[in-house]
Amino acid sequence: MREPLLIRYMQPLIAGRRSECFAVIADALSSGLSAEEIVCDVVWPAAMQVERLYEDDRMNLAAHRMACRVNHTVVAQLQPRLTAQPRNGRKAVITSSESGLEELGSQILADLLEASGWEVYLTGGGIPHDEILALIGELRPEAMVIFGTNPDDVPSTRALVDLIREVGVCPNMNVVVGGGIYNRADGLWQEVGADAFAPGPRELCVLLRDLKPRQPHAPRIGVVKKRHRRRKSLGAAAAAIRAAGARVLNVARN
Repeated sequence: MREPLLIRYMQPLIAGRRSECFAVIADALSSGLSAEEIVCDVVWPAAMQVERLYEDDRMNLAAHRMACRVNHTVVAQLQPRLTAQPRNGRKAVITSSESGLEELGSQILADLLEASGWEVYLTGGGIPHDEILALIGELRPEAMVIFGTNPDDVPSTRALVDLIREVGVCPNMNVVVGGGIYNRADGLWQEVGADAFAPGPRELCVLLRDLKPRQPHAPRIGVVKKRHRRRKSLGAAAAAIRAAGARVLNVARN
């Protein structure tokens, strides 16, 4: 049932026919599919397909933007229909790239985590590192998730993780990445210093559910050793980008 439903949803989606998309989703709910199934097995795969069509120049910018808007609207409408579990006392901060697909993925992940009992803080993209650091220090979350990164953003992500570990803010917090370039570059999640990786929103939700608190002094497998001198202050985060940037960016682009 789900594959035909995905096809039925894709056809009006790529044409920008909003009302038809909403009608397909309403029919799916009436047929007994859960909100989680529709979000994870229809909307998210459709969003990834839209991104591929756009990257392959088989969809223009106007059609791409319309499809992204529809997907965001559908996800927002389905959020109240997710089955809510009791609160588990755990917190997560979620950031993302600023592209449409990555923001949608982080929104889906936030909704799934909240439904499973987490307290979630979704920042979106473009937040300065010092503000993220302050937010983590204030909230003391169990996990920070970076959903999706463009190749050019990888050095900055590595610098952010380095900064979090150097300062020692919330040392038991896991840094988890998923989506974006991490799905295409094998082992890149280890290069940026993350503690764990999962490819999509549903998988990340399961991973976070079972993830144990980080051990601050445990060795991290696959992390490239730094070649620059030990940094003396927070203001030297830019030095991390210069020292590690070229190496990590080359991995991301290959």
